Amino acid sequence: MGSKTGSASKVRLNTFEDLFGGSTSGEQIIHARLSDLHTFQGHPFRVLDDEKMEETTESIGKYGVLVPGIVRPRTEGGYEIIAGHRRKRGSEKAGLDTMPVIVRNYTDDEATIIMVDSNIQREDILPSEKAKAYAMKYEAMKHQGSKGGSTLEEVGEAAGESGKTVQRYVWLARLSDDLLGMVDAKKIGIAQGG
Repeated sequence: MGSKTGSASKVRLNTFEDLFGGSTSGEQIIHARLSDLHTFQGHPFRVLDDEKMEETTESIGKYGVLVPGIVRPRTEGGYEIIAGHRRKRGSEKAGLDTMPVIVRNYTDDEATIIMVDSNIQREDILPSEKAKAYAMKYEAMKHQGSKGGSTLEEVGEAAGESGKTVQRYVWLARLSDDLLGMVDAKKIGIAQGG
């Protein structure tokens, strides 16, 4: 019978940085008071008290928040939520006073990109939310300077969309809130594909 050590030595464990990005140096996990957690400026995703929120609230009530949110310090005090808006709302509804969060010092552009990427894969995103999110990420990536290729393609890569589709959503984000509401209600159609 062969040695188990041989096969075990081939297993590669991912580091915290590999799994969650960034560096662990200079960051901390804290239990922040919910009153100190503030919505991300221009957050395009709705946090609804719907059936999914009831499930989130029930889970948090039983087990607590299993995955910490990601926040950054605000100059005015408290923290700006980058990822974890729904967890914060679920914690409020479950009657908790605090929530575990990872504190990171991100620039505005870094925070925007992470905020969009952490939400864009959800299946219940409205076209207006996707449009505003892609527009925010596109602008943030332009500020940082594209790493070669099309910035629109890079924006779409994380969500599995083409640059052309991202471009359509960026254009859609320029519509008034009334028109975007009509798109969300499917009173105005949007072209797909590309």
